[in-house]
Amino acid sequence: MENRQVEVSVIIPNYNYARFLRQRIESVLSQTYTNFEIILLDDASTDDSVSILNDYRDNKHVSHVEINTKNTGSPFMQWKKGIRMARGKYIWIAESDDAAEPIFLEKAVAALNQYPEASFCFIGAHCINEFGKPICKDFDKWTSKQLRHSSRMAVFEGTDYIEHNLYWRNYIYNASGAVFQKSCFEQIKGSPCFTMRYCGDWLFWIEMARQGMVIEIYDKLNFFRIHSSSTIANANVLGQGVKEAMQIVSETEKQLPLMPKCKKRIIHGSFYKEIKRMRVSANIREELLVSYRELLQGSQLDYYIERFYKLMAPCLPGLLTRIRDRL
Repeated sequence: MENRQVEVSVIIPNYNYARFLRQRIESVLSQTYTNFEIILLDDASTDDSVSILNDYRDNKHVSHVEINTKNTGSPFMQWKKGIRMARGKYIWIAESDDAAEPIFLEKAVAALNQYPEASFCFIGAHCINEFGKPICKDFDKWTSKQLRHSSRMAVFEGTDYIEHNLYWRNYIYNASGAVFQKSCFEQIKGSPCFTMRYCGDWLFWIEMARQGMVIEIYDKLNFFRIHSSSTIANANVLGQGVKEAMQIVSETEKQLPLMPKCKKRIIHGSFYKEIKRMRVSANIREELLVSYRELLQGSQLDYYIERFYKLMAPCLPGLLTRIRDRL
């Protein structure tokens, strides 16, 4: 790639997604915003991925093609590797099985330039299956509260976004929908999120939100591919995803000591419910309950409180729920 200043570094981390890889790269090259470099990473794929990546090696936008000889076992290690190589002010981690509308990057960069104090911008997505067909899933779940903004965009203080949004769940459900400030990443590059296997992205966005404001754009410009078997499903077999999630909630509570007690008990109760309903062995369930008590100081009473709030919320409009608390 020619040696010029780029504003955005697009990182495409790949592992065995040859069947989607060309569409992903072409959707980046088709962006209306063009001041970007592409960093292509492969984590020792065993399919035809490397051959496809090599086809783009001489493209003027491609600055790096890095092929691992040994699989790292962690997508977040690939994130970190790509960010270290990046020359842009902004980073877009464009997952190799996703795609985007041509205007995606233009919208994100315009928002970040308008609000330089923001650490990242997140844009909604259409969900598609392995064959590229639309499916009836909506992870954005915007309500009138979000869509009331005439500009279809909202800006939040980072700590507020953590307390009211990210503490409940990872609303930044797909990295392909986010563009973030590289300078903010520099403040969190030692975070344990990069050593996590399942929930590292959730912790990553919490850490990023601590660095500045958060922008949400209420427009579906990303295509998020849902697979029949996923990392999350595999994580639930051994319960490791739940354990990492409890670690994240525990650390978030330490950072926000004024968090309302009722909110904590609702979230703790939801973990107890999830553990009890998981299809795992009795030994794994007991290990998770031990972690639940150690990390969250939770009890079965939290489960009953969570159930009460869940059942009574339709009758009591003022009762706290995740949807009502969301900014």
